[in-house]
Order: sequence, then C-alpha cells, then structure tokens
Amino acid sequence: MSEEHTEQDAPFANDAIDTLNAALEQLQAENAALKEQALRYAAEAENVKRRAEREMNDARAYAIQRFSRDLLGVADVLQRALQAVPAQIEDPAFKNFVSGIEMTEKELAGAFEKNGVKKIAPLKGDKFDPNFHQAVMEQPSTEVEGGSVLMVMQAGYELFGRTIRPAMVVTAAKAASAANGAYNGGDNASGGTINTQA
Repeated sequence: MSEEHTEQDAPFANDAIDTLNAALEQLQAENAALKEQALRYAAEAENVKRRAEREMNDARAYAIQRFSRDLLGVADVLQRALQAVPAQIEDPAFKNFVSGIEMTEKELAGAFEKNGVKKIAPLKGDKFDPNFHQAVMEQPSTEVEGGSVLMVMQAGYELFGRTIRPAMVVTAAKAASAANGAYNGGDNASGGTINTQA
C-alpha cells in the first residue's frame, strides 16, 4: 500500500516542485528588476545632488553678475570723466577733484578685480572674437588685417569667464579683391573668357 501511495504522490510532488521552481524563478526575476530599479533611483538621486551643487555654486559665483553689470555704467562715466580732463590743470582745487575721481575709478576697478570681474579691452590688431567683442562698425584699414580689432569704443567685462558685457569695437573691413572671382571685361568684350575661380 505504501508503494501505491508513493507512486500516486510522485506526480503531485513533481508538480509541486515545478510550481515552486517557477515561483522561485519569478521571485528571482522580480528581485533582479527591483535591484536594477533601486540602482537607477540611486544614480538619479546622485545626479540630482550633483546638479543642485553645480547650480548652487553657479548661483554663488554669478550672484554679483547683475549688480556688477549695473556698476559698469558707473565705471564708464568715471573713465569718460578722466578722459575729458585737460592736460594742464592750474587750479589746485580742480587738481584735487581730478585726483579724487582717479582714486574712485581705481578703487572701483580694484573691487571689480577682487570679485572676479575682469575688463575686456582688446588691443589694436587683435583677432575679433564674437564671444567677447561686439562689432559696432567696420572700416577699411591698411594698418591691421581684415576682421581684426581696429579700435575699442567701449570696454567689455567678464565674470569668471562669462561675458557680462562684450567690448564694443570697430573692426577692419576685409578687403574684397577685384581680381578674385569678379568678371573682367577687359579687351575681350565678346565674353569669350570665363572666370572659373568662383
């Protein structure tokens, strides 16, 4: 009798083992999926943390950007005032007034420098850089090559490499050569010659 019982129970035992194995595989797959999801969430949390730190650092670094941009007008007015001072000053009171303006301008420039605001003042002949310069006008020039800075009309400023205000410059015009790519009628008025350099 016990042999009959064992033979009859064997299919049930195999079914139970198969069911348990299938359930185990399903649980292992769910476990792996949940581990992967947990790792993704941890990576996302780390990315959010890094992004927040970077934005906070940028906010700290560039918090004075608007304030310094407002002060650029003051620096411009002080520079224009100093440029308008005559070469020879005889009145001692006026000399003291001018020296006070010079000291104020130097103090403002020092405050800018201390807080990371740097002046952008390209020299004559420097290559035009649209990231730091704004071309206000273009003039023909034989002194510098075309596309270079000819004159600075207003200095620009940058804060930690970020342009607050581009320098307003006059650039040298790029000379267009009459022989390069242009039709040359010359002696042959019939149009027999074709310029293929274009």
